[in-house]
Parts: sequence; C-alpha cells; structure tokens
Amino acid sequence: MSAPPQVVTGRELSNPPSDGITNLRFSNHSDHLLVSSWDKSVRLYDASANALRGEFMHGGPVLDCCFHDDSSGFSASADNTVRRLVFNYSREDILGRHDAPVRCIEYSYATGQVITGSWDKTLKCWDPRGASGQERTLVGTYAQPERVYSLSLVGNRLVVATAGRHVNVYDLRNMSHPEQRRESSLKYQTRCVRCYPNGTGFALSSVEGRVAMEFFDMSDAGQSKKYAFKCHRKSEAGRDIVYPVNAIAFHPIYGTFATGGCDGYVNVWDGNNKKRLYQVRLTMFRGALNLFSTTSIFS
Repeated sequence: MSAPPQVVTGRELSNPPSDGITNLRFSNHSDHLLVSSWDKSVRLYDASANALRGEFMHGGPVLDCCFHDDSSGFSASADNTVRRLVFNYSREDILGRHDAPVRCIEYSYATGQVITGSWDKTLKCWDPRGASGQERTLVGTYAQPERVYSLSLVGNRLVVATAGRHVNVYDLRNMSHPEQRRESSLKYQTRCVRCYPNGTGFALSSVEGRVAMEFFDMSDAGQSKKYAFKCHRKSEAGRDIVYPVNAIAFHPIYGTFATGGCDGYVNVWDGNNKKRLYQVRLTMFRGALNLFSTTSIFS
C-alpha cells in the first residue's frame, strides 16, 4: 500500500493500567471494555463515558480476560488461578486452579462453560454456575501436547494452539478427544489463533511476521482454499526486519480482520480478496486486540 499509514489520535481512557496490557475486549452489547494487565489488575471501563467502572487485583500478572455479561467476566492469571469477577457487586471468587500460569480464557455461550488453557499443558472446562471451589466447578481436564498459547471459539468449535506448533480442534459437545489434530502451516512459534465468524476455519499468526488462513474442511477442495501471507515487516539498510504478529481480531459481521504486531502497527485486511485495506500506526504493540465489536467505532 503506497498511502502513508493512518495515525490514531483517539481519546485516551483515564485511570489506565500501570503496566503492559495483556488483553482487551469490548462487550458484544455495549461500550464496556474489559482490560487485563501485567500490573495484576483487571479493569472494566465504560469507554463512551471514559469512566472506570471497577477493578480487581490478582496475586500475579493477569494474562487474559473475557466477558460473561456487561458487568461480569473471568480472568486467567500467572498465579495459576481462574477467577470470576462481578463488577456490579465488587465480588470475586476462584473457580479453580491450574498447576502453572493460566495463559488464556474463553467463555462459551453455547455450553455456558469457561474454558482455560495453561502452561501446565492442559485445557480445563469449568461450570461457573456451581458453587466456588475446583471440586464443584471443574467439568473436565484435557491433556495437550505442549503449553497452551492461544484459544478461540466459534459456536461449538474450539481451536487450541500450543507450543511446538500443535493445533487441536475440539467439538465442545464431545471433549473426549480432538476431532482434528493438526500442525501449524507456519514454521515458527504460534502467537495467536482466531476463528472465522462464519465458522469455516481459523487464522494463525506467528513470531515470524506471517498469518495463515486455515479451514476446518479437510477435503482436498477445502484445503485448497488455505493460504499464508507476510505482514508486519520492514526493510532497513537492505535487511528485512520481521516482527511477531501478536493478535488477530475479526469483524463479527463483515469478516474483515485486523492484525497487531510488535512493529507498532495494526493492519486491516480483506481476507476474501487477499488485500490489505489500510494500516494504522500505534505505539509499540505487545498485547492482544479486540478492536471489532458491534458497538465500537472500529465497526
């Protein structure tokens, strides 16, 4: 793209975290924004009002978070805990624990379960409707081939990306074994996996400045659609400098998607036409990204 990147000049929220942000998620129903950070906090903001609605502190850096509804959510922490956070009542409880830091967390609206992935090489499913305590809320534990780096859900499908470039695809209605065991088509460590909103596949990003577009259909016709592309790179003094692609976010309606890299840029793509639509320059980008919500300005 020959045009210069757009520069973000948006409003900075008051009362930001004091350390790096590990994830941020917009609510599907409002301008509420859930933010987890290395400063051991999870914060809920009303983005349109520029107001902090609540904050919970943890025993270690918080590596991921997700919404349950507009005023409550769940967190995954380096202190090995999985927590439910109810901001309206300033109440939190521990759903359970892993044996190592909990890297990622998702809430399944299809099953009503919380799903967590950890560096202890396990995936766990929790029922938050039960009383607090691991013995009451743990639904199942599922061994993974390596440390879990990223999770993504679409409908009843769950995609798990681990160290060693492993990718497991599960049907949430039968978690006894993966319905697909795959290997990333990218040569280097996976940073993020995100399912397509239409449920046909998923995108993977790596530390090597590449994104792979994959499809669940394992037939020859289905696999012929997959492709990979380079991004978040620049040439300097005759050398190609490559940046990790840390985050992927899909627009829930149109299927366009954004990638965030350590080069400090967010690129927005039309995957169907294999074209970059535009580029936004930010400060150095390290964490996750959920720019597209039904109510955010990016939609």
